[in-house]
Amino acid sequence: MKNIWAILLAAGEGKRLKQNPSDRAKQFLTFKGAPLFWHSALTLASTPGLAGLILVFQAEWMDYAAALVFDLTKDAPLGVPYKIVAGGAERQDSVWNALNALPAECEAVLVHDAARPFASAAMASRILEALEAGHQGVIPGLGITDTIKKTNADNLVQDTLSRESLRLIQTPQGFDRRILCQAYAQGRKDGLQVTDDAAMLEYSAFPVLILPGENSNRKITHTEDLALLRRLEKEETPAMLPRTGLGYDVHRYGGNRPLKLGGVRITSTDLAVQAHSDGDVLLHALMDALLGCVGAGDIGGLFPDTDPRYDNMNSAILLAEVLELVQSKNFLPTHVDMTVVAQEPKIAPFRAAIIKNVAHLLHLNENLVNLKATTEEGLGFTGAKQGIKSMVIVSGLSPA
Repeated sequence: MKNIWAILLAAGEGKRLKQNPSDRAKQFLTFKGAPLFWHSALTLASTPGLAGLILVFQAEWMDYAAALVFDLTKDAPLGVPYKIVAGGAERQDSVWNALNALPAECEAVLVHDAARPFASAAMASRILEALEAGHQGVIPGLGITDTIKKTNADNLVQDTLSRESLRLIQTPQGFDRRILCQAYAQGRKDGLQVTDDAAMLEYSAFPVLILPGENSNRKITHTEDLALLRRLEKEETPAMLPRTGLGYDVHRYGGNRPLKLGGVRITSTDLAVQAHSDGDVLLHALMDALLGCVGAGDIGGLFPDTDPRYDNMNSAILLAEVLELVQSKNFLPTHVDMTVVAQEPKIAPFRAAIIKNVAHLLHLNENLVNLKATTEEGLGFTGAKQGIKSMVIVSGLSPA
């Protein structure tokens, strides 16, 4: 897994949205109790595999933004390290400042606009998966359904463009860190002006892959977009009822998948498991518990072991898709109780790391995630050290 950081650009002035020069930039607009940029920050931070986050604000707003982020993390911890960086005169200057603030060990980077608060962690995960596969640049895009006309300065039609070869491009965009830095250095040297980061790679002739974007990933740009935010904010919150889901999973020892629990590699043992995906018995049980809360079957139905796409798949990526599904049904997880049953290895040395990672993946406070480990006194297949199993209970709220 690459060391991956994300850059969240919240340094724009939002000139097309401001009604008065004194208006606060759009990234600081309040939506559902939090600034607009914070919704994107939470989504990026919950993306499996993300190592850290750089938040970029206008230089004159740095003190205010730093204090605001500090207060926000008290109630909703990001779960990953973060840095706050001053932006530049143009978007590309802000990206350049953030690139120079990345830690040396960072190998890949996501770049996202704070004006897109509805992007999902599942889409970010698909971008990271493509980067892991060796692509140097990966961006989300939507096909075009309207007819596109090219006009001249007098608004007379010159040509009708083919929709099949056109895409509406979104963020987050993912890049090999070395390639993006190289492309930016060349673009800055040549005075190139771009509206997205992929254009820097295109200018230097680096290949860029387009993946399907999301219709819901709208950009808040114009005053009419404010109406959308206010409408979503004013939607009546339905009565919520408690839901509980139980998940159970088993894996046999003796395979070729290194033992992972809750996304954490158990380094104290050479035990390996037999599995189609990465064999993380704890995350598998967690996913089944989440699906049980919304009556959506089990992971075998969503990710069948006959599908080669899931061969050695990181279970954290699958969990991101499950979370997207349960969130689409307005289910809100509030507590997780996990039990690992195994004669060996000992789980205690890894307990804190597992709780931290699961809390991060679910975007819950760590005190809302519990982990227990037990043996079966030498009985059964776990007692015979033939395998490992896990049970997970998820509690939460769902509309009545």
